[in-house]
Amino acid sequence: MHDDRTLIESRLRRVLDERIRPAIHPESVPLDVGIWTAPGEPVPVDEGIAAPRRPIAVGDAWGAPWGTSWLTVSGTVPEAWAGRTVEALIDLGFDANMPGFQCEGLVYRPDGSPVKGLNPRNQWVRIAAPAAGGEEVLLHVEAASNPVILDYHPFLPTELGDKETAGDTPQYRLARMDLAVFDETVWQLVIDLEVLGELMAELPVEGARRWEILRAIERALDAVDLQDVNATAAAAREQLAGVLASPAEPSAHRISAVGHAHIDSAWLWPLRETVRKVARTTANMTALLEDEPDFVYTMSQAQQYAWIKEHRPEVYARVKKAVAEGRFVPAGGMWVESDTNMPGSEAMARQFVHGKRFFLEEFGVENQEAWLPDTFGFAGGLPQIIKAAGSRWLLTQKISWSQVNTFPHHTFWWEGIDGTRIFTHFPPIDTYNCSMRGKEIAHAVRNFKDKGRARHSIAPTGWGDGGGGTTREMIAKAARLRNLEGSARVRWERPAEFFAKAEAEYPHPPVWVGELYLELHRATLTSQARTKQGNRASENLLREAELWAATAAVRAGLPYPYEELDRIWKTVLLHQFHDILPGSSIAWVHREAERTYAAVAEELNGIVDRAQRALAGDGSAGGEVVFNAAPHARAGVPAGGAKAAVGAAGGCTVEARPGGGFVLANGLLRVTVDGRGLVVSVVDLAGGRETVAPGAAANLLQIHPDFPNMWDAWDVDQFYRNTVTDLTGADEVTVAVETPRAVSVRVSRSFGASRAVQTLTLAAGAKRLDLETEVDWHETEKFLKAAFPLDLHADRYAAETQFGHLYRPTHTNTSWEAAKFEACNHRFVHFEEPGWGVALVTASTYGHDVTRTVRPEDGGTTTTVRMSLLRAPRFPDPHTDQGVHRFRHALVPGASVGDAVREGYRVNLPERRIAGDADVAPLVALDDEAVVVSAVKLADDRGGDVVVRLYESRGGRARARLTTGFGFDGVTVCDLLERPRGDVPVETVRAEDDGVVLALRPFELLTLRFAGVGQRGWRESMR
Repeated sequence: MHDDRTLIESRLRRVLDERIRPAIHPESVPLDVGIWTAPGEPVPVDEGIAAPRRPIAVGDAWGAPWGTSWLTVSGTVPEAWAGRTVEALIDLGFDANMPGFQCEGLVYRPDGSPVKGLNPRNQWVRIAAPAAGGEEVLLHVEAASNPVILDYHPFLPTELGDKETAGDTPQYRLARMDLAVFDETVWQLVIDLEVLGELMAELPVEGARRWEILRAIERALDAVDLQDVNATAAAAREQLAGVLASPAEPSAHRISAVGHAHIDSAWLWPLRETVRKVARTTANMTALLEDEPDFVYTMSQAQQYAWIKEHRPEVYARVKKAVAEGRFVPAGGMWVESDTNMPGSEAMARQFVHGKRFFLEEFGVENQEAWLPDTFGFAGGLPQIIKAAGSRWLLTQKISWSQVNTFPHHTFWWEGIDGTRIFTHFPPIDTYNCSMRGKEIAHAVRNFKDKGRARHSIAPTGWGDGGGGTTREMIAKAARLRNLEGSARVRWERPAEFFAKAEAEYPHPPVWVGELYLELHRATLTSQARTKQGNRASENLLREAELWAATAAVRAGLPYPYEELDRIWKTVLLHQFHDILPGSSIAWVHREAERTYAAVAEELNGIVDRAQRALAGDGSAGGEVVFNAAPHARAGVPAGGAKAAVGAAGGCTVEARPGGGFVLANGLLRVTVDGRGLVVSVVDLAGGRETVAPGAAANLLQIHPDFPNMWDAWDVDQFYRNTVTDLTGADEVTVAVETPRAVSVRVSRSFGASRAVQTLTLAAGAKRLDLETEVDWHETEKFLKAAFPLDLHADRYAAETQFGHLYRPTHTNTSWEAAKFEACNHRFVHFEEPGWGVALVTASTYGHDVTRTVRPEDGGTTTTVRMSLLRAPRFPDPHTDQGVHRFRHALVPGASVGDAVREGYRVNLPERRIAGDADVAPLVALDDEAVVVSAVKLADDRGGDVVVRLYESRGGRARARLTTGFGFDGVTVCDLLERPRGDVPVETVRAEDDGVVLALRPFELLTLRFAGVGQRGWRESMR
């Protein structure tokens, strides 16, 4: 037989595009359209519906960037259409290739009740089935003219990312505005042909099944009268029935499809627009659930449910009903799909606390899975947090984006830094926006790495990023793929159903230990420095506010600010979303975040101030009380307590250095700053060790060109290192402070269009060099780092993560190690030879890199750590990081990992001084500094119990005694939601007199709840 395969495949494409698809709506009449444009931000629905309209026609321009226009469409169903299915076709000027990334709309009835959302892949509104002739049609559309930021030529700088710079040029032109007949038979024929054509293209040419489908398609096309598709569509479908009925092989891969719309809580649109995106999508999905009995839809991010509850209660009522029916599934149990690298320990825990509690209170749903399809890598401390929240599974897809190494598993145990294991799945379909195309299904089957041991995977199905969700076409395709020869078997299932099946069939999957590092988007650890600093400052202030408010409640009966802390936590958690905290959103998002963080700081400082004033006693005599929120005592002030201030001992000196520069000393360290303002020597006097590598200089600012191949705000490509400029020229090197208690040197530098001022301080009694850097930054596409070359040989180093630290190699033996050329730390990195180490601690930076070289002069090893300070990408915010920034670091020679932990907290939680004369005993105290308290608060249920969260911080076993500064009736080991846990060994916690004896594993996290605290009177006074 002659090979006519390509001929028929080409025929299929053309006939579908030019004849069959257009026949889905064979008859139409135009709708009348009127428009009103809101003068500023979006208005309430009743105001938008009532506003006066002016006529607008198809082809007319509308919609300034970020504007809202209210359209009214009206018409009459022709008498000849009586008994047929009628739809309104509303095309706002869509590009079908950009669902979620351009204009969108939400359709309302005249009474203001929402109908459904409009987007490029969802332009229809069902009017009636069957319709009555002469029926009047009146709909209102709240149309958002969101500009296209990520266009066909991506990553071009644009001012459209902020309403203050976007201008008022209309972005769109109205396209189709019609009433039309919907021919379901033709629509079903389109789905038949698409499913079979897409499947055929993925089957081997040598196989019989491909040719069987080809011949069936050929017969179907022969049966179609191209001049009367609607009359012949049923006959064409009959020719396809046989190949569609052929069942899948028994060994076929199983795909659990779950409806989904991965809606970024902010990205190329502001937070306020996400509120409307969620409303549009959920309106569509609840309508689909009513029409499609097999369909299951899932949505994560409790924040998004809270938004529609507040702003679109009618839509929320439909969501609650569908959740109660088990069809609309809350997933993930987190407040937002956050970044997981940069959020601190408590913040990462509170993502689950607030997310899971919302789902429990609103729906009675307890999530077992963490749902993070798009997060940019996963910190090694996360498994323990997931388990401590009462969950057991994790889903993500993003690791498939890694540039260098292909992850070896799709289903596996992920083991965290403490040994906790979480059953984890990466969908082999490699997308969280599956559209049920044959190419996607076939890729999942071929790509699945656990063949022979497992046969289940999951497919989040629906348009995402900017929302939209699942379409009726996707559902129809899935129905045909339920049991179709040559394809995987597809069925709609809830995430929990998938995970239960996957875990049951694969009881002994492989184990991956440590972080799940994404070999991409590494620059998100640095972009938008103000957002990152606002996050870190908010986390620190929340710790302080909870600690001092709880202390003041117990000690002084001050009402505990439950509502305020709950609201502020949710605000901070929202801004940890994986396109806000990473710095990859438009300018509007980060400008707004900066204002939000400032408001958060003001309110939290007020809570702290009120609590401390209630505790500090009489300040009329001019005395001061020093409050220490850190988990370690310092200068005689206990951890979590306060003490009357006493004078500090002196002992610091600064002397001019021959040839320029200065020598600073305090009896513990001797620091040499040369005439260029660079640190050329830091001697640990007790250890007799030099910290800085021979011939090198520390605290060296270095600048690189930074123009990645794509994803400007997200990526830094390894070739950036090929070119570097050391900023060694100094405008000024002077002594800034010279007292017995502290000495400091100020160094000023100019470079490009920017300026940096660094202050190097040595304080009395401190075995550290404090470094403050102020940069007035006006560079473009540059990367600024601060380098510290250490005279130290180590093949690995420690970087702090949630509730502990993880180790990374300093070498690049393998491609996996080489790919980690930019990595994350929280408060410290630590390097160690046996018996002597160095820590570099930071108050707000996250990105860093580590390299090592062997010196030819003496054969010694130089290990260089560089803290990443600033970038200047131009997309999506063309003015990223411009302006003044301030950073604080400290170099700690002779440091153990315990010293690194302590100094990391110190630089992040400076002492506070307030007028008063009282000593304040801490609520809890520990006799082992390896055990660190991460939170002291009152229980969220407002019963007055004190909750203490703590962890082993050094990576070893610890036995510690925790004593309380209050009486209590009993102590319970709880999960993160402050519910009793039943899986804690008896020896872990033992109550004893006024305290608790703890036995902790390396990095083990514990939450303790103390009941019956103190006198009941203060508890009642708080209510």
